[in-house]
Amino acid sequence: MTGADRMFFSMGVSPDYLTATAVVCDAALEYGRLEVVVNMSQMTVSQMTLTSEGESHQQRLHYLAEHVLNWSGIPVVHIRPTAFLDNPLFTSFATESLRERNLLVLPFGSGRTSPIATSDVSRTVVAVLVDPAQRIGDIYELTGPACLDIDGLAAEYTLGLRRPIRGTDIPHEIWVREVLEPLALPAHVKQHLATMALLHRAGRYDRATDDVERITGQRPATVGQYITEHPELFC
Repeated sequence: MTGADRMFFSMGVSPDYLTATAVVCDAALEYGRLEVVVNMSQMTVSQMTLTSEGESHQQRLHYLAEHVLNWSGIPVVHIRPTAFLDNPLFTSFATESLRERNLLVLPFGSGRTSPIATSDVSRTVVAVLVDPAQRIGDIYELTGPACLDIDGLAAEYTLGLRRPIRGTDIPHEIWVREVLEPLALPAHVKQHLATMALLHRAGRYDRATDDVERITGQRPATVGQYITEHPELFC
């Protein structure tokens, strides 16, 4: 932190997330010169309570991390994006069926989602870091421009990949067995991804806000636009 006056705090899916948050708070308090810490959280936190049980361990850590940051007294702004478009749920986990069958296979049932491009999240974070004074204590919930079911997502993939794509559901337990388990992911990461799939199925990502446009002055990218700009993620 030495020499810095504003900080963005984010890290990957990790069982050490809460410990890292506490360390950042302690260091920031000792440093004593930060105008703001912009904290990367998750949209699911807004729907959680102290005793809710349906979320992943990682989402629970984000929920507690927000509390720790608030309790610390550090000037903080929380950023709560919905699912990222470069999440493997939408990219690497889906590429085989996209490539071989022009089929988008997702374990979402009839659930709707509003995934967001990481570039739109970063633009929002930068805007807050550039001008934090009137935003201390605020919470921004970032989503893509529309809530889409599997057919709506497939239509966006059709636009982005420039070939017809159909969407289909896959039962959660089959998806876990055939997609997640062969990857031998760390247990914490596997449980987080499996839970994200369940929460999509339950409609927990059926959220849409205008926070990105309100803060940055630019609408967030559609799924189709994102795929067009990042074809390497969908090959």
